[in-house]
Amino acid sequence: MNKLNKGWRKLLGFVLMSVIVLSFMASCSNTNQQPNNNADADKGEIKIGYVNWAECVAVSNLWQVILEDKGYQVELIQLDAAPLFVGLNKGDVDFFMDAWLPITHETYWNEYKDNLEDYGVWYEGEAKIGVVVPNYVTIDSINQLKDEAAKFDNKIIGIDPGAGIMKASEKANESYGLGFEIVQGSEAAMMAAMDKAYGKNEWIAITGWSPHWMFAKYDLKYLEDPNGDFGEAEELHILANKDFSSKQAGVVDVLKKFKMTDAQIGSLEALINEGMEPKDAAKKWIEDNRDLVEGWLN
Repeated sequence: MNKLNKGWRKLLGFVLMSVIVLSFMASCSNTNQQPNNNADADKGEIKIGYVNWAECVAVSNLWQVILEDKGYQVELIQLDAAPLFVGLNKGDVDFFMDAWLPITHETYWNEYKDNLEDYGVWYEGEAKIGVVVPNYVTIDSINQLKDEAAKFDNKIIGIDPGAGIMKASEKANESYGLGFEIVQGSEAAMMAAMDKAYGKNEWIAITGWSPHWMFAKYDLKYLEDPNGDFGEAEELHILANKDFSSKQAGVVDVLKKFKMTDAQIGSLEALINEGMEPKDAAKKWIEDNRDLVEGWLN
């Protein structure tokens, strides 16, 4: 009887082991045959061109995060305005979130529009450019700058030389006979100069634009522009290489739904200005505004 029990135990053990081995093999087979849930994780490469302006940095990083979450490989390419439009024209850049039309980037649009596509306006506010001063400055118009040139050190502090606002500033400098130096540099350097002057209650004139976090941090005003050298209020457009629609039609559909108010873009810019890395700020902003983002995507 004991020998019989031992035989049955051996047989039972063999059967159990066989079942385990076969189950494991079946499991491996099913794993290899199942559709990969991340099969769409690589939906292609997208190159977003941006200039180093506050709103452009903010929305470009925002869309990098959104598209990467959807499985795209996204590269941000920082350029000045002139080479950026060359890149758009050639297809080295897929799209650009911050085209100011019809004035600031008019020259570039007219030159390259045959190879570009306009996805429409995303900023639901009044986009404008001009000469900006602290509110404690006691002049109100560009044509008064010349009379107070010494207080401004005969300078208007600007940004990168290829920017449309710099061309408008040069035009205004001549139009109003100011004889000022339009200082080329970067947005960061310009805002550092503003912060230093503002802290000492000194007079300073810079090239400013809306939307921008500077108007939340400082009490500023635009100088009136009687000659109209800086033009009227503008719109912020998304421009893309004309071939991008055929490559990534789904992305184009989503971008065309994208809209932000002044308060929304301001809150995103504020996170960056307060010290967060742009991409981290974008992630946090998306978490805090999930319904809005889902509205664009759906």
